[in-house]
Amino acid sequence: MLDFSRQPPLLRQEILDAIAMVCDSQHFILGPQVAYFEAAVAKSCATRFAIGCASGTDALWLALAAAGIGDNTASTHNSGQPDAVVTSPFSFFATASSILRAGAQPIFADIDPRTFNLSPASVAEVLDGPRGKSVKAILSVHLYGQCADWDGFAALQRNHPGLLLIEDAAQAFGAAWNGTPAGSLGDAAAFSFYPTKNLAAMGDAGLVTTSNPEIDRRVRSLRAHGMTRRYFHDEVGANSRLDELQAAILNVKLLYIDQWNQQRRDRAARYDQLFREAGLVAESIADGIVLPYTDPRATPVFHQYVIRAPRRDALRAHLTAQQIGSEIYYPVPIHLQAALKDLGYKSGVFPHAERASAEVLALPLYPELRDDEQQTVVETIRSFYS
Repeated sequence: MLDFSRQPPLLRQEILDAIAMVCDSQHFILGPQVAYFEAAVAKSCATRFAIGCASGTDALWLALAAAGIGDNTASTHNSGQPDAVVTSPFSFFATASSILRAGAQPIFADIDPRTFNLSPASVAEVLDGPRGKSVKAILSVHLYGQCADWDGFAALQRNHPGLLLIEDAAQAFGAAWNGTPAGSLGDAAAFSFYPTKNLAAMGDAGLVTTSNPEIDRRVRSLRAHGMTRRYFHDEVGANSRLDELQAAILNVKLLYIDQWNQQRRDRAARYDQLFREAGLVAESIADGIVLPYTDPRATPVFHQYVIRAPRRDALRAHLTAQQIGSEIYYPVPIHLQAALKDLGYKSGVFPHAERASAEVLALPLYPELRDDEQQTVVETIRSFYS
């Protein structure tokens, strides 16, 4: 699925030099490399502020908590119900667990079956329903590197004063919606720099972006035990600081991210062409493979290239037998995860998300993937269906 050894030798030396510089500086936590990275990301994402933290999961929690969502501010609505956040059931588990961690209640809505992203129409049904008054925010995921339908969510925000929009942009660094970068679409956004991400650290790392000064202030406090001055704690926070080594590595890689994202788009287009030439493409999974859909308003970064595949599990076994990597993101939708059974959701309530979990398959995609390897992937899939 991914081969880091193919990255250019020059990049390796640049990273080693950056690490050595940090070691020589003896400044390892929230130092000049972190500050430089935060400023560079804020500029890249067209936001006023960017705040580094320990992981993408922490970034989600920090964005929510700093926006005043959940128990950390003892916030409740006039209804007397705890804060609720509407989000997607088709995402990584942290999307929902971060809401619970903030002391709020996750409410799920179904996805758009074409993009796999949270559906604004489905969210509107929640907002207009019996639990709508308790909803304080929408946490929308830019899944697989394509921005969610932000026109739809912005309209919901206009129609529901006080509603916050938070972006789960963990997979979407460099993506855009109508030319506006991911990270600056909502009131706050969370990024992950886990090693498999397009912009990847060599360990865990995350970041929050916002143009709201109060959210910026609170994220900086919450990531450092609730301190705004050393050893003076204004609230109970956490230890979620981005260290200098990871920031130094990310500063090197940030110089290449636009090039890498374009290479991913080129590789995705190459897959599209090969699948069509192989006669495997269909509009419905009943007739063949369904290729990834790109909304014309979106500029995706193809963190993953995900198809819908008939007999998905058997196909994956066939690929594995031929030593071709693949992955299922995600085999169980969040509302059916055992850890969240107390939320009371049953099978069948979100048919689009549940169907996606049974059909999606991610194929190898990274900037250094070769043409002949993509040809091998498609030919192996063609042989399975023939």
